[in-house]
Amino acid sequence: MPIVAQSTETTDWVSRFADEVIEESERRAPGKPVVVASGLSPSGPIHLGNLREVMTPHLVADEIRRRGYTVRHLISWDDYDRYRKVPAGIAGIDASWAEHIGKPLTSVPAPAGSAYPNWAEHFKAAMTEALADLGVEYDGISQTEQYTSGAYREQILFAMKHRGDIDAILEQYRTKKAPAKKQQGQKPVDEAELEAAEGSGAAAEDDGSSTSGYYPYKPYCGQCGTDLTTVTSYDDETTELTYTCAACDFSETVRLSEFNRGKLVWKVDWPMRWAHEGVVFEPSGVDHSSPGSSFQVGGQIVGLFGGKQPIGPMYAFVGISGMAKMSSSKGGVPTAADALQIMEPQLLRWLYARRRPNQSFKIAFDQEIQRLYDEWDKLAGKVADGSVLPADAAAYSRAVGTAAGELPRTPRPMAYRTLASVADITAGAEDQTLRILSELDPENPLASLDEVRPRLDKAETWINTQVPAEERTVVRDEPDVELITSLDEEGRESLRLLLDGLERNWSLDGLTHLVYGVPKVQAGFSADATAKELPAEIKVAQRTFFARLYHLLVGRDTGPRLPTLLLAVGQDRVRKLLSA
Repeated sequence: MPIVAQSTETTDWVSRFADEVIEESERRAPGKPVVVASGLSPSGPIHLGNLREVMTPHLVADEIRRRGYTVRHLISWDDYDRYRKVPAGIAGIDASWAEHIGKPLTSVPAPAGSAYPNWAEHFKAAMTEALADLGVEYDGISQTEQYTSGAYREQILFAMKHRGDIDAILEQYRTKKAPAKKQQGQKPVDEAELEAAEGSGAAAEDDGSSTSGYYPYKPYCGQCGTDLTTVTSYDDETTELTYTCAACDFSETVRLSEFNRGKLVWKVDWPMRWAHEGVVFEPSGVDHSSPGSSFQVGGQIVGLFGGKQPIGPMYAFVGISGMAKMSSSKGGVPTAADALQIMEPQLLRWLYARRRPNQSFKIAFDQEIQRLYDEWDKLAGKVADGSVLPADAAAYSRAVGTAAGELPRTPRPMAYRTLASVADITAGAEDQTLRILSELDPENPLASLDEVRPRLDKAETWINTQVPAEERTVVRDEPDVELITSLDEEGRESLRLLLDGLERNWSLDGLTHLVYGVPKVQAGFSADATAKELPAEIKVAQRTFFARLYHLLVGRDTGPRLPTLLLAVGQDRVRKLLSA
């Protein structure tokens, strides 16, 4: 199939990468499916930084599918990586779990109360569900299954036979010699780099060096099950391998041509897979751009296996509003599943699609989510009326669906901040929620809350889980008589003007016009006067009026947007609370 040319001036970053990947795939493997890849280590919660490892190739793969090509997006679950440290912040996990350090993730018990058989499956499950919600199509590969089934036996034997060539490449980048032995829980040589990696299955491992020579293969101990082992000898002809374990002093000799309890060290494992799977495109975290990094070294080692290094960008970190850079080695970091509790898949997809991979960005769990949703709805409006810019239109298209079709969406997407305010005020009472939302636009009332779902549910979850209790809105039960009676004539008149206009302005637009109009009328201007026609003092008067209403309704200086708040409280209760 010919390459579909795209203009770089009118297309987004996804299209440009798709051009390059198609061209490179045709050069390497003409007529075969295009292969892109991601790697995820289920060593703990798979956070929103790791999601970029998946979304970058997903978006590129999806664009290639839209052009009619067959694509395989491989996600390697690095579940045969070592359990390298006891993570903080995970319920029921304490220092006693240190006994599992060095074992494969699939050999570590799942956290207490989990329905899954082991640690890896427990943390894979939430990500698997999130990827389904996000519309990510992929082929999952369990590295435990690959290694224990012998799928890589030929590659392992090849690596051991050519260990001198591999060692020579690694030697170019070594700054210090690896220790002969590691104590249980001690960090291996290159763990500092690997801990910082944001994806790619970079479980912390040394590069295979020891005082007994270089071996790119690390057995898991036959007695204690850990990888705190050292290969002491290997025979290329018989494939007999002898190792000792620093954790339990066990030693044995095995025939590697028949042995399936171990894996290649990371800097050899990754390029081996590139060659084995024919990967054309795979991104990597910015940490891999440093000299001696896994991606750079792998680019040389992959040639030994008869393959080529994938093309792909270094991607920048993803942050959370109000939080530092994420690291999956710590508990409590937000995951894709967490984000999808408070935002629709389309919005989360858009956040990854609209920024080039080398641009960092933040995902909002605080009040900023309301602004993001406003921006998203504004973009949807521009798409609808044809005023959207080409690159923005492309990002929107990638957010709302895939080559397989559109993702399920909210039939009537009301403003997120409005839905959140209503959910805050009603505390989830569906009858009151339906009443208020129906009164937003009396000429086109809601027939059912299903029309505003799932967005309503996301907004309600955000209110219940992300907004501190002291910031929640609690409407007064009784009027603040002392405050009302202390008002001067101008203050009392402002309340009378508001109450007089309630009935005829009882809609979102009507109440917006009313609350902004009261101070204008009091100053002798028309309620319809624009900002250009008004003196600066009017804005001060409006802020004073708004603060007065908030105090009388909810006992605070601020709160949800006043028109929404008034609708939520209801006419009768508003009259009660604003009258002495």
